[in-house]
Amino acid sequence: MKFRVVMAQLESTSDKHVNYEKAVLAVSEAVRDYSAQMVVFPEVFMSFFPAHTPKHVIVDDAETLEGPFVTNMRKLAAENGTWLIFGMKELVDERKSDRVYNTVVIVSSDGSIAGSYRKTHLYDAFGLKESDTIMPGDSLFEPIQTPFGKLGLFVCYELRFPEIARYQAARGAEIIIVPSGWVRGPMKEHHWSHLITVRALENTVFMVACNQVSDFYSGQSLVADPMGVLMAAGPETEALIACEIDLSRIGSVRSKLPSYEQRRPELYAAMI
Repeated sequence: MKFRVVMAQLESTSDKHVNYEKAVLAVSEAVRDYSAQMVVFPEVFMSFFPAHTPKHVIVDDAETLEGPFVTNMRKLAAENGTWLIFGMKELVDERKSDRVYNTVVIVSSDGSIAGSYRKTHLYDAFGLKESDTIMPGDSLFEPIQTPFGKLGLFVCYELRFPEIARYQAARGAEIIIVPSGWVRGPMKEHHWSHLITVRALENTVFMVACNQVSDFYSGQSLVADPMGVLMAAGPETEALIACEIDLSRIGSVRSKLPSYEQRRPELYAAMI
């Protein structure tokens, strides 16, 4: 089974209308030039606000899954006959909270919502505190069956928690999508590429990690295969990065490297 995915490595602004128009152009080009069957956008693509933005601005900008941004993205998917995966800021309790969810939405090629995930592990590190404005979700993503195989999902900073990727793989995920806003900084790009590669290799799955790009974010989106081979890599600027994924590679790798099947979960059960 082969399919073509395009990572839309774009810079998100604070204006979600501008971001939607960028998505329209990106999806059109991805389908026209690369025959994309799936287009992956970064974390919080709907709208990005700099650190120290007042909370009420972020809450006022957030939407529900039934709001105009997701609705428009659903129409965009249906019009182009392609799956879309993108990040957004989702309202909590109809504006009764001063925080929002950092949510990723999966839309199928018929325009229906195939799944969504609220980021559970927040980026309170390297001097930043995502939890000031973001409410953590309370459950990991349950992989879903798609025409391209079983899809797992988590977000950005969660690359640093191997348990999350293992949870996806243990539930049959063959491709794990990682919409991201990986912040620039000393050693950060090194961490990014290594963590993606290791998560792919230790679970013998494909990793598709699409990152935001700006003066704040590092870009360099990546696809890694089950042997840890980097199949596609983005620059430090806006770009569409295409990659053909062949799911038969998983079986080929696991026949040579059966480490995932050689696990002994009964020895790890007490781990905290």
